[in-house]
Amino acid sequence: MTIGMSDADRELRDSVRGWAARHAGPTVIREAVDAKTETRPVFWGSLAELGLLGLHLPEEFGGGGYGLVETAVVVEELGRAMVPGPFLPTVIVSAVLHEAGRTAELPGLADGSLFGAVSLQPGGLRLTRGGGTVTLSGTSSHILGGQVGDLFLLAATDITGDLAFVVVPRDRLEVTELPSHDVVRRNAEVTVDGLALADGEVLELDSRQVQGVAAALFAAEASGLADWATTTAADYARVRRQFGRVIGQFQGVKHKAARMLALTEQARVTAWDAARALDEDTDDREASLAAAVAAAVAPEAAFQVTKDCIQILGGIGYTWEHDAHLYLRRAQSLRILLGSTAFWRRRVAQLTLGGVRRVLSVELPAEAEQIRTEVRTELAPALDLEGNARKAYLAEKGYTAPHLPAPWGKGADAVTQLVIAQELRAAQVTPHDMIIGNWVIPTLIAHGDDEQLQRFVPPSLRGDIVWCQLFSEPGAGSDLAALSTKATKVDGGWKLNGQKVWTSMARTADWGICLARTDADVPKHKGLSYFLIDIKNSGLDIRPLREITGEALFNEVFFDDVFVPDECLLGAPGDGWKLARTTLANERVSLSNDSSLGSGGEALLDLAAELPSCLDHEQLAVLGKVLCDAQSGGLMGLRTTLRSLTGGQPGAESSISKLLGVEHIQQVWEVAMDWAGPSALLGDQGRSATRMFLSSQNLSIAGGTTNVQLNIIAERILGLPRDPEPGT
Repeated sequence: MTIGMSDADRELRDSVRGWAARHAGPTVIREAVDAKTETRPVFWGSLAELGLLGLHLPEEFGGGGYGLVETAVVVEELGRAMVPGPFLPTVIVSAVLHEAGRTAELPGLADGSLFGAVSLQPGGLRLTRGGGTVTLSGTSSHILGGQVGDLFLLAATDITGDLAFVVVPRDRLEVTELPSHDVVRRNAEVTVDGLALADGEVLELDSRQVQGVAAALFAAEASGLADWATTTAADYARVRRQFGRVIGQFQGVKHKAARMLALTEQARVTAWDAARALDEDTDDREASLAAAVAAAVAPEAAFQVTKDCIQILGGIGYTWEHDAHLYLRRAQSLRILLGSTAFWRRRVAQLTLGGVRRVLSVELPAEAEQIRTEVRTELAPALDLEGNARKAYLAEKGYTAPHLPAPWGKGADAVTQLVIAQELRAAQVTPHDMIIGNWVIPTLIAHGDDEQLQRFVPPSLRGDIVWCQLFSEPGAGSDLAALSTKATKVDGGWKLNGQKVWTSMARTADWGICLARTDADVPKHKGLSYFLIDIKNSGLDIRPLREITGEALFNEVFFDDVFVPDECLLGAPGDGWKLARTTLANERVSLSNDSSLGSGGEALLDLAAELPSCLDHEQLAVLGKVLCDAQSGGLMGLRTTLRSLTGGQPGAESSISKLLGVEHIQQVWEVAMDWAGPSALLGDQGRSATRMFLSSQNLSIAGGTTNVQLNIIAERILGLPRDPEPGT
């Protein structure tokens, strides 16, 4: 995995990873740790020869002519390898100078003859203006790369109290080396007393632009640190044995590792977006928002993940000899040197409350316009139709589920699906939403016979048949293999006995899909079969279940010798588990056209605007956290879509999106209740924050609980061992 999305980005990652293995292995790292003071790395010239120091700079200044995304890929990989030396501050300095139009030092920074150093907080440095001169006085905050740096990018406070940045060569400063928490890349401070600054040494650049560049690249390194920590912890958990089994089988370890991966992916997607926002011709405020999100998310994520890595490693992780503490020190240093997480969360909140939004969009290939013309022509007759007639037309033409194969859908590839979605929205035309049918129908198409296809698929696409799902049971929620509802073969069909629970829409659905056990003498997964149940005419006993909201959307469904004809068995007896897991190779591709913050984030912003008083610092920080989670979820969806457009396989983002998305929505409505105060405690408030808070509690249960999702992430992505069979 890497920040970049293209094949070229992955090749760059592999090249840097190979370089780090050859030039900055464990011996080099330990020499840096044991050194009394930081020295210039002997491999620096090799970095310059590869063009990595100036990758983001124009060729006229000795650069590669690429962008900040490519440099972020390199920073992430060097961070992952804990490569000594001031690569991060050097590329920050060169990127900032290029942005500021100060080009004299760029060739030296690109060819490795100049080292950069950065301080993002002013400490005691002050600028004084008067008599046509600008002077710098005081002692700086900690300077990243300051022990070996040649060119110092320093934050200072102007007389107005605003933040400014100056660039000063080392020989004009009094540099003091500092004992450093990060023992691989160390810090320094500088002291000056009325230093008169030359023209161009005070950057004519908004301080937020400087901070944005730093935030993107700090976040990239944080992503690399988190990736190393997650991989190291998972590798250890797969082999370390305790209490007779590898520790990766213990759910406490498994879930912690899955959470580590989720945080790592959040760091990665926000770093990617911050870098690409700076590369794109976007509004400065939008780029500032992307950078603030990365600054609020990535260093904090790396800090948490490196702590968790030590916890999973146990005693070995606490030793000086293991590298885990080096990553913890680096992550904590990044988090502090960039500025507090609360500060960045407040900035996210303030920018967003001010109306700034990150636009999440994709650039479609040229062939999309021909597709668009065809779709627009085909949709035109639907505009003259209404209600069921319109939905029937859309279903007939394949627009209910375009990803399905013809004649049921359009066999649409990723590009076509996105174009269709855009044109439907533009025409304000909405096909029938099959809800549960959205995954019943693909299963029917994959496994049904001709008679079943003709009987069920067209009316489902039109909306004439509504489906429900009869899977969960009182003793088998997420564990479908433990189902006990029994199907016994009789003349002409099957008799079903048992109970289902948590069935949404059972009182309004026409048909249901039901898993029942047809063979108790084979392993439990193999004894299940997949039935189509006529809900209204099978003699089911359906009893509403009242939920914590007071409503009754769920139901219990009792089968008492319910007869199901042979033609309503889908597939062969015993195929139920396979059918329940069916997915199509060409799945739906979508891209939200709502705010990048989603409906929950926007709802919370609306509530904030209605509060009688302004949000205090703590509330702003909480709001910023919620908005960061919202945006990182949107970015994961965007990256999944981009992979689909290029024919790639889903990345870790798609597996993690549900986990984080559910918890985000729950947090939105919990915060909304807190802000509403005692008024939220009034009952019977309809679709209030209170009702939404209660309703959202089902999201981490329905469709597979959060605990099961964590198991899936740990086992399928991180490769941790499955839970042992009961009794072993």
